[in-house]
Amino acid sequence: MEASPSPQQFNVTAYGATAVAIITLEAFAGMWINAFIVCVLCIAWVQKKMWNSNEKILLLLGCSRISYLFSSWVSHFLSKIYPNYLYAHFILPLLAIFQTFSNYSNLWVSACLCGFHCIKIANFRNSFFIYLKGKVDRMVPWLLLGSEILALAMGIVIYDLMETALTSNLTFTSQENFWEARITMDKHFFSSFFLTGFGYAASFLVVIFAAVFLLFSLWRHKCTMQTSSMKDLSMDAHIRAMKSVLSFLVMYSINFVCLLLTIIYAMKKENIMTLLISIYLCAFPGVHSLILIFSNPKLEKAMLKILSCMKCEFFTK
Repeated sequence: MEASPSPQQFNVTAYGATAVAIITLEAFAGMWINAFIVCVLCIAWVQKKMWNSNEKILLLLGCSRISYLFSSWVSHFLSKIYPNYLYAHFILPLLAIFQTFSNYSNLWVSACLCGFHCIKIANFRNSFFIYLKGKVDRMVPWLLLGSEILALAMGIVIYDLMETALTSNLTFTSQENFWEARITMDKHFFSSFFLTGFGYAASFLVVIFAAVFLLFSLWRHKCTMQTSSMKDLSMDAHIRAMKSVLSFLVMYSINFVCLLLTIIYAMKKENIMTLLISIYLCAFPGVHSLILIFSNPKLEKAMLKILSCMKCEFFTK
C-alpha cells in the first residue's frame, strides 16, 4: 500500500494552491484593468492622432504593469506547481530579466507620473520650477525613454549576476571548493540585492519629494484663498489630484516596504509573511490603476459606460 501524505506535505500543498489561486485572481484582474487603460488611450489616438503627456505616461504605465503582473503570475505559478521547470538553468535567469525589467519600468514610470502631476499642478515662483513647468511636456518622452533604458539595464545586470552565480554553483562541485563556491554565491547575491534596493529607493525618493511639494503647494493655495475670500474654479481639480497623489503615496510607501521585505526574505523559506507580501505586490498595480481610471475624466467616462452596458445587459436577461 502507498503511504498517505504527511500533514506537513498537505499543508505545503494547501499553501501553494492558496497562493496561486489568490495571485491568479489579482494578476488577471490587474491585467484587465490596465488593458482597459491601454485600449481606451489607443482608441483615443486613432480618433485624434495624438496623445498628451499624461496619456503617454499612462499608456506606458499600463503596458509595464501588464507585463509585470504576467511575469509575476508565471513566476509564482511555476514555483508552486512546477518548481523543477522554474529552476532549470536557462528559465530562471530569463524570467528574472523580464520580471526585473517590467518591475522597474512600473516603478519608475509611476514615479514619472507623480513628478509630472507635481510640476503641472504645483505653483512655485522658483525660476527653475517655472522652467520645468514650461519644458515638462517636451521632457516626458525622454524621461520615459530613460526609465525604460534604466529598467532594461537593471534587468541585464540582474540576469548577469544570476547567471554568474548559477555558473559558480555548477562549477564548484568538489567538497574542497564548497566554501569558495559559497563565498562566490554570497558575493553575487549581495550585489544583486544592493542594486535592487538602490533602484527601489531611487523611485521612492522621487515619489516622496513630488508628493510633498505638491501637497505644500496646494496647502499654500488653500490658505491664500481663505485669506482673500476668493473661489478658484480649478480648486476641485487640485483637490482631486491631491487625493490621487495621497492615495498613491500611501500605497507606494507600503509597496516600497514590501519590496524591501522581498529582499530580506529572498533567501528564507516561504511562509505566511512572504504570501502576504506577494499578495500586496500583485494587488498594487491593479488597485492603483483603478484609482487612476476614476481620477481621469476620459477613462472614468469609458469605464462607467462599460459598466452601464453590462448592467443593462444583466437586467435584460
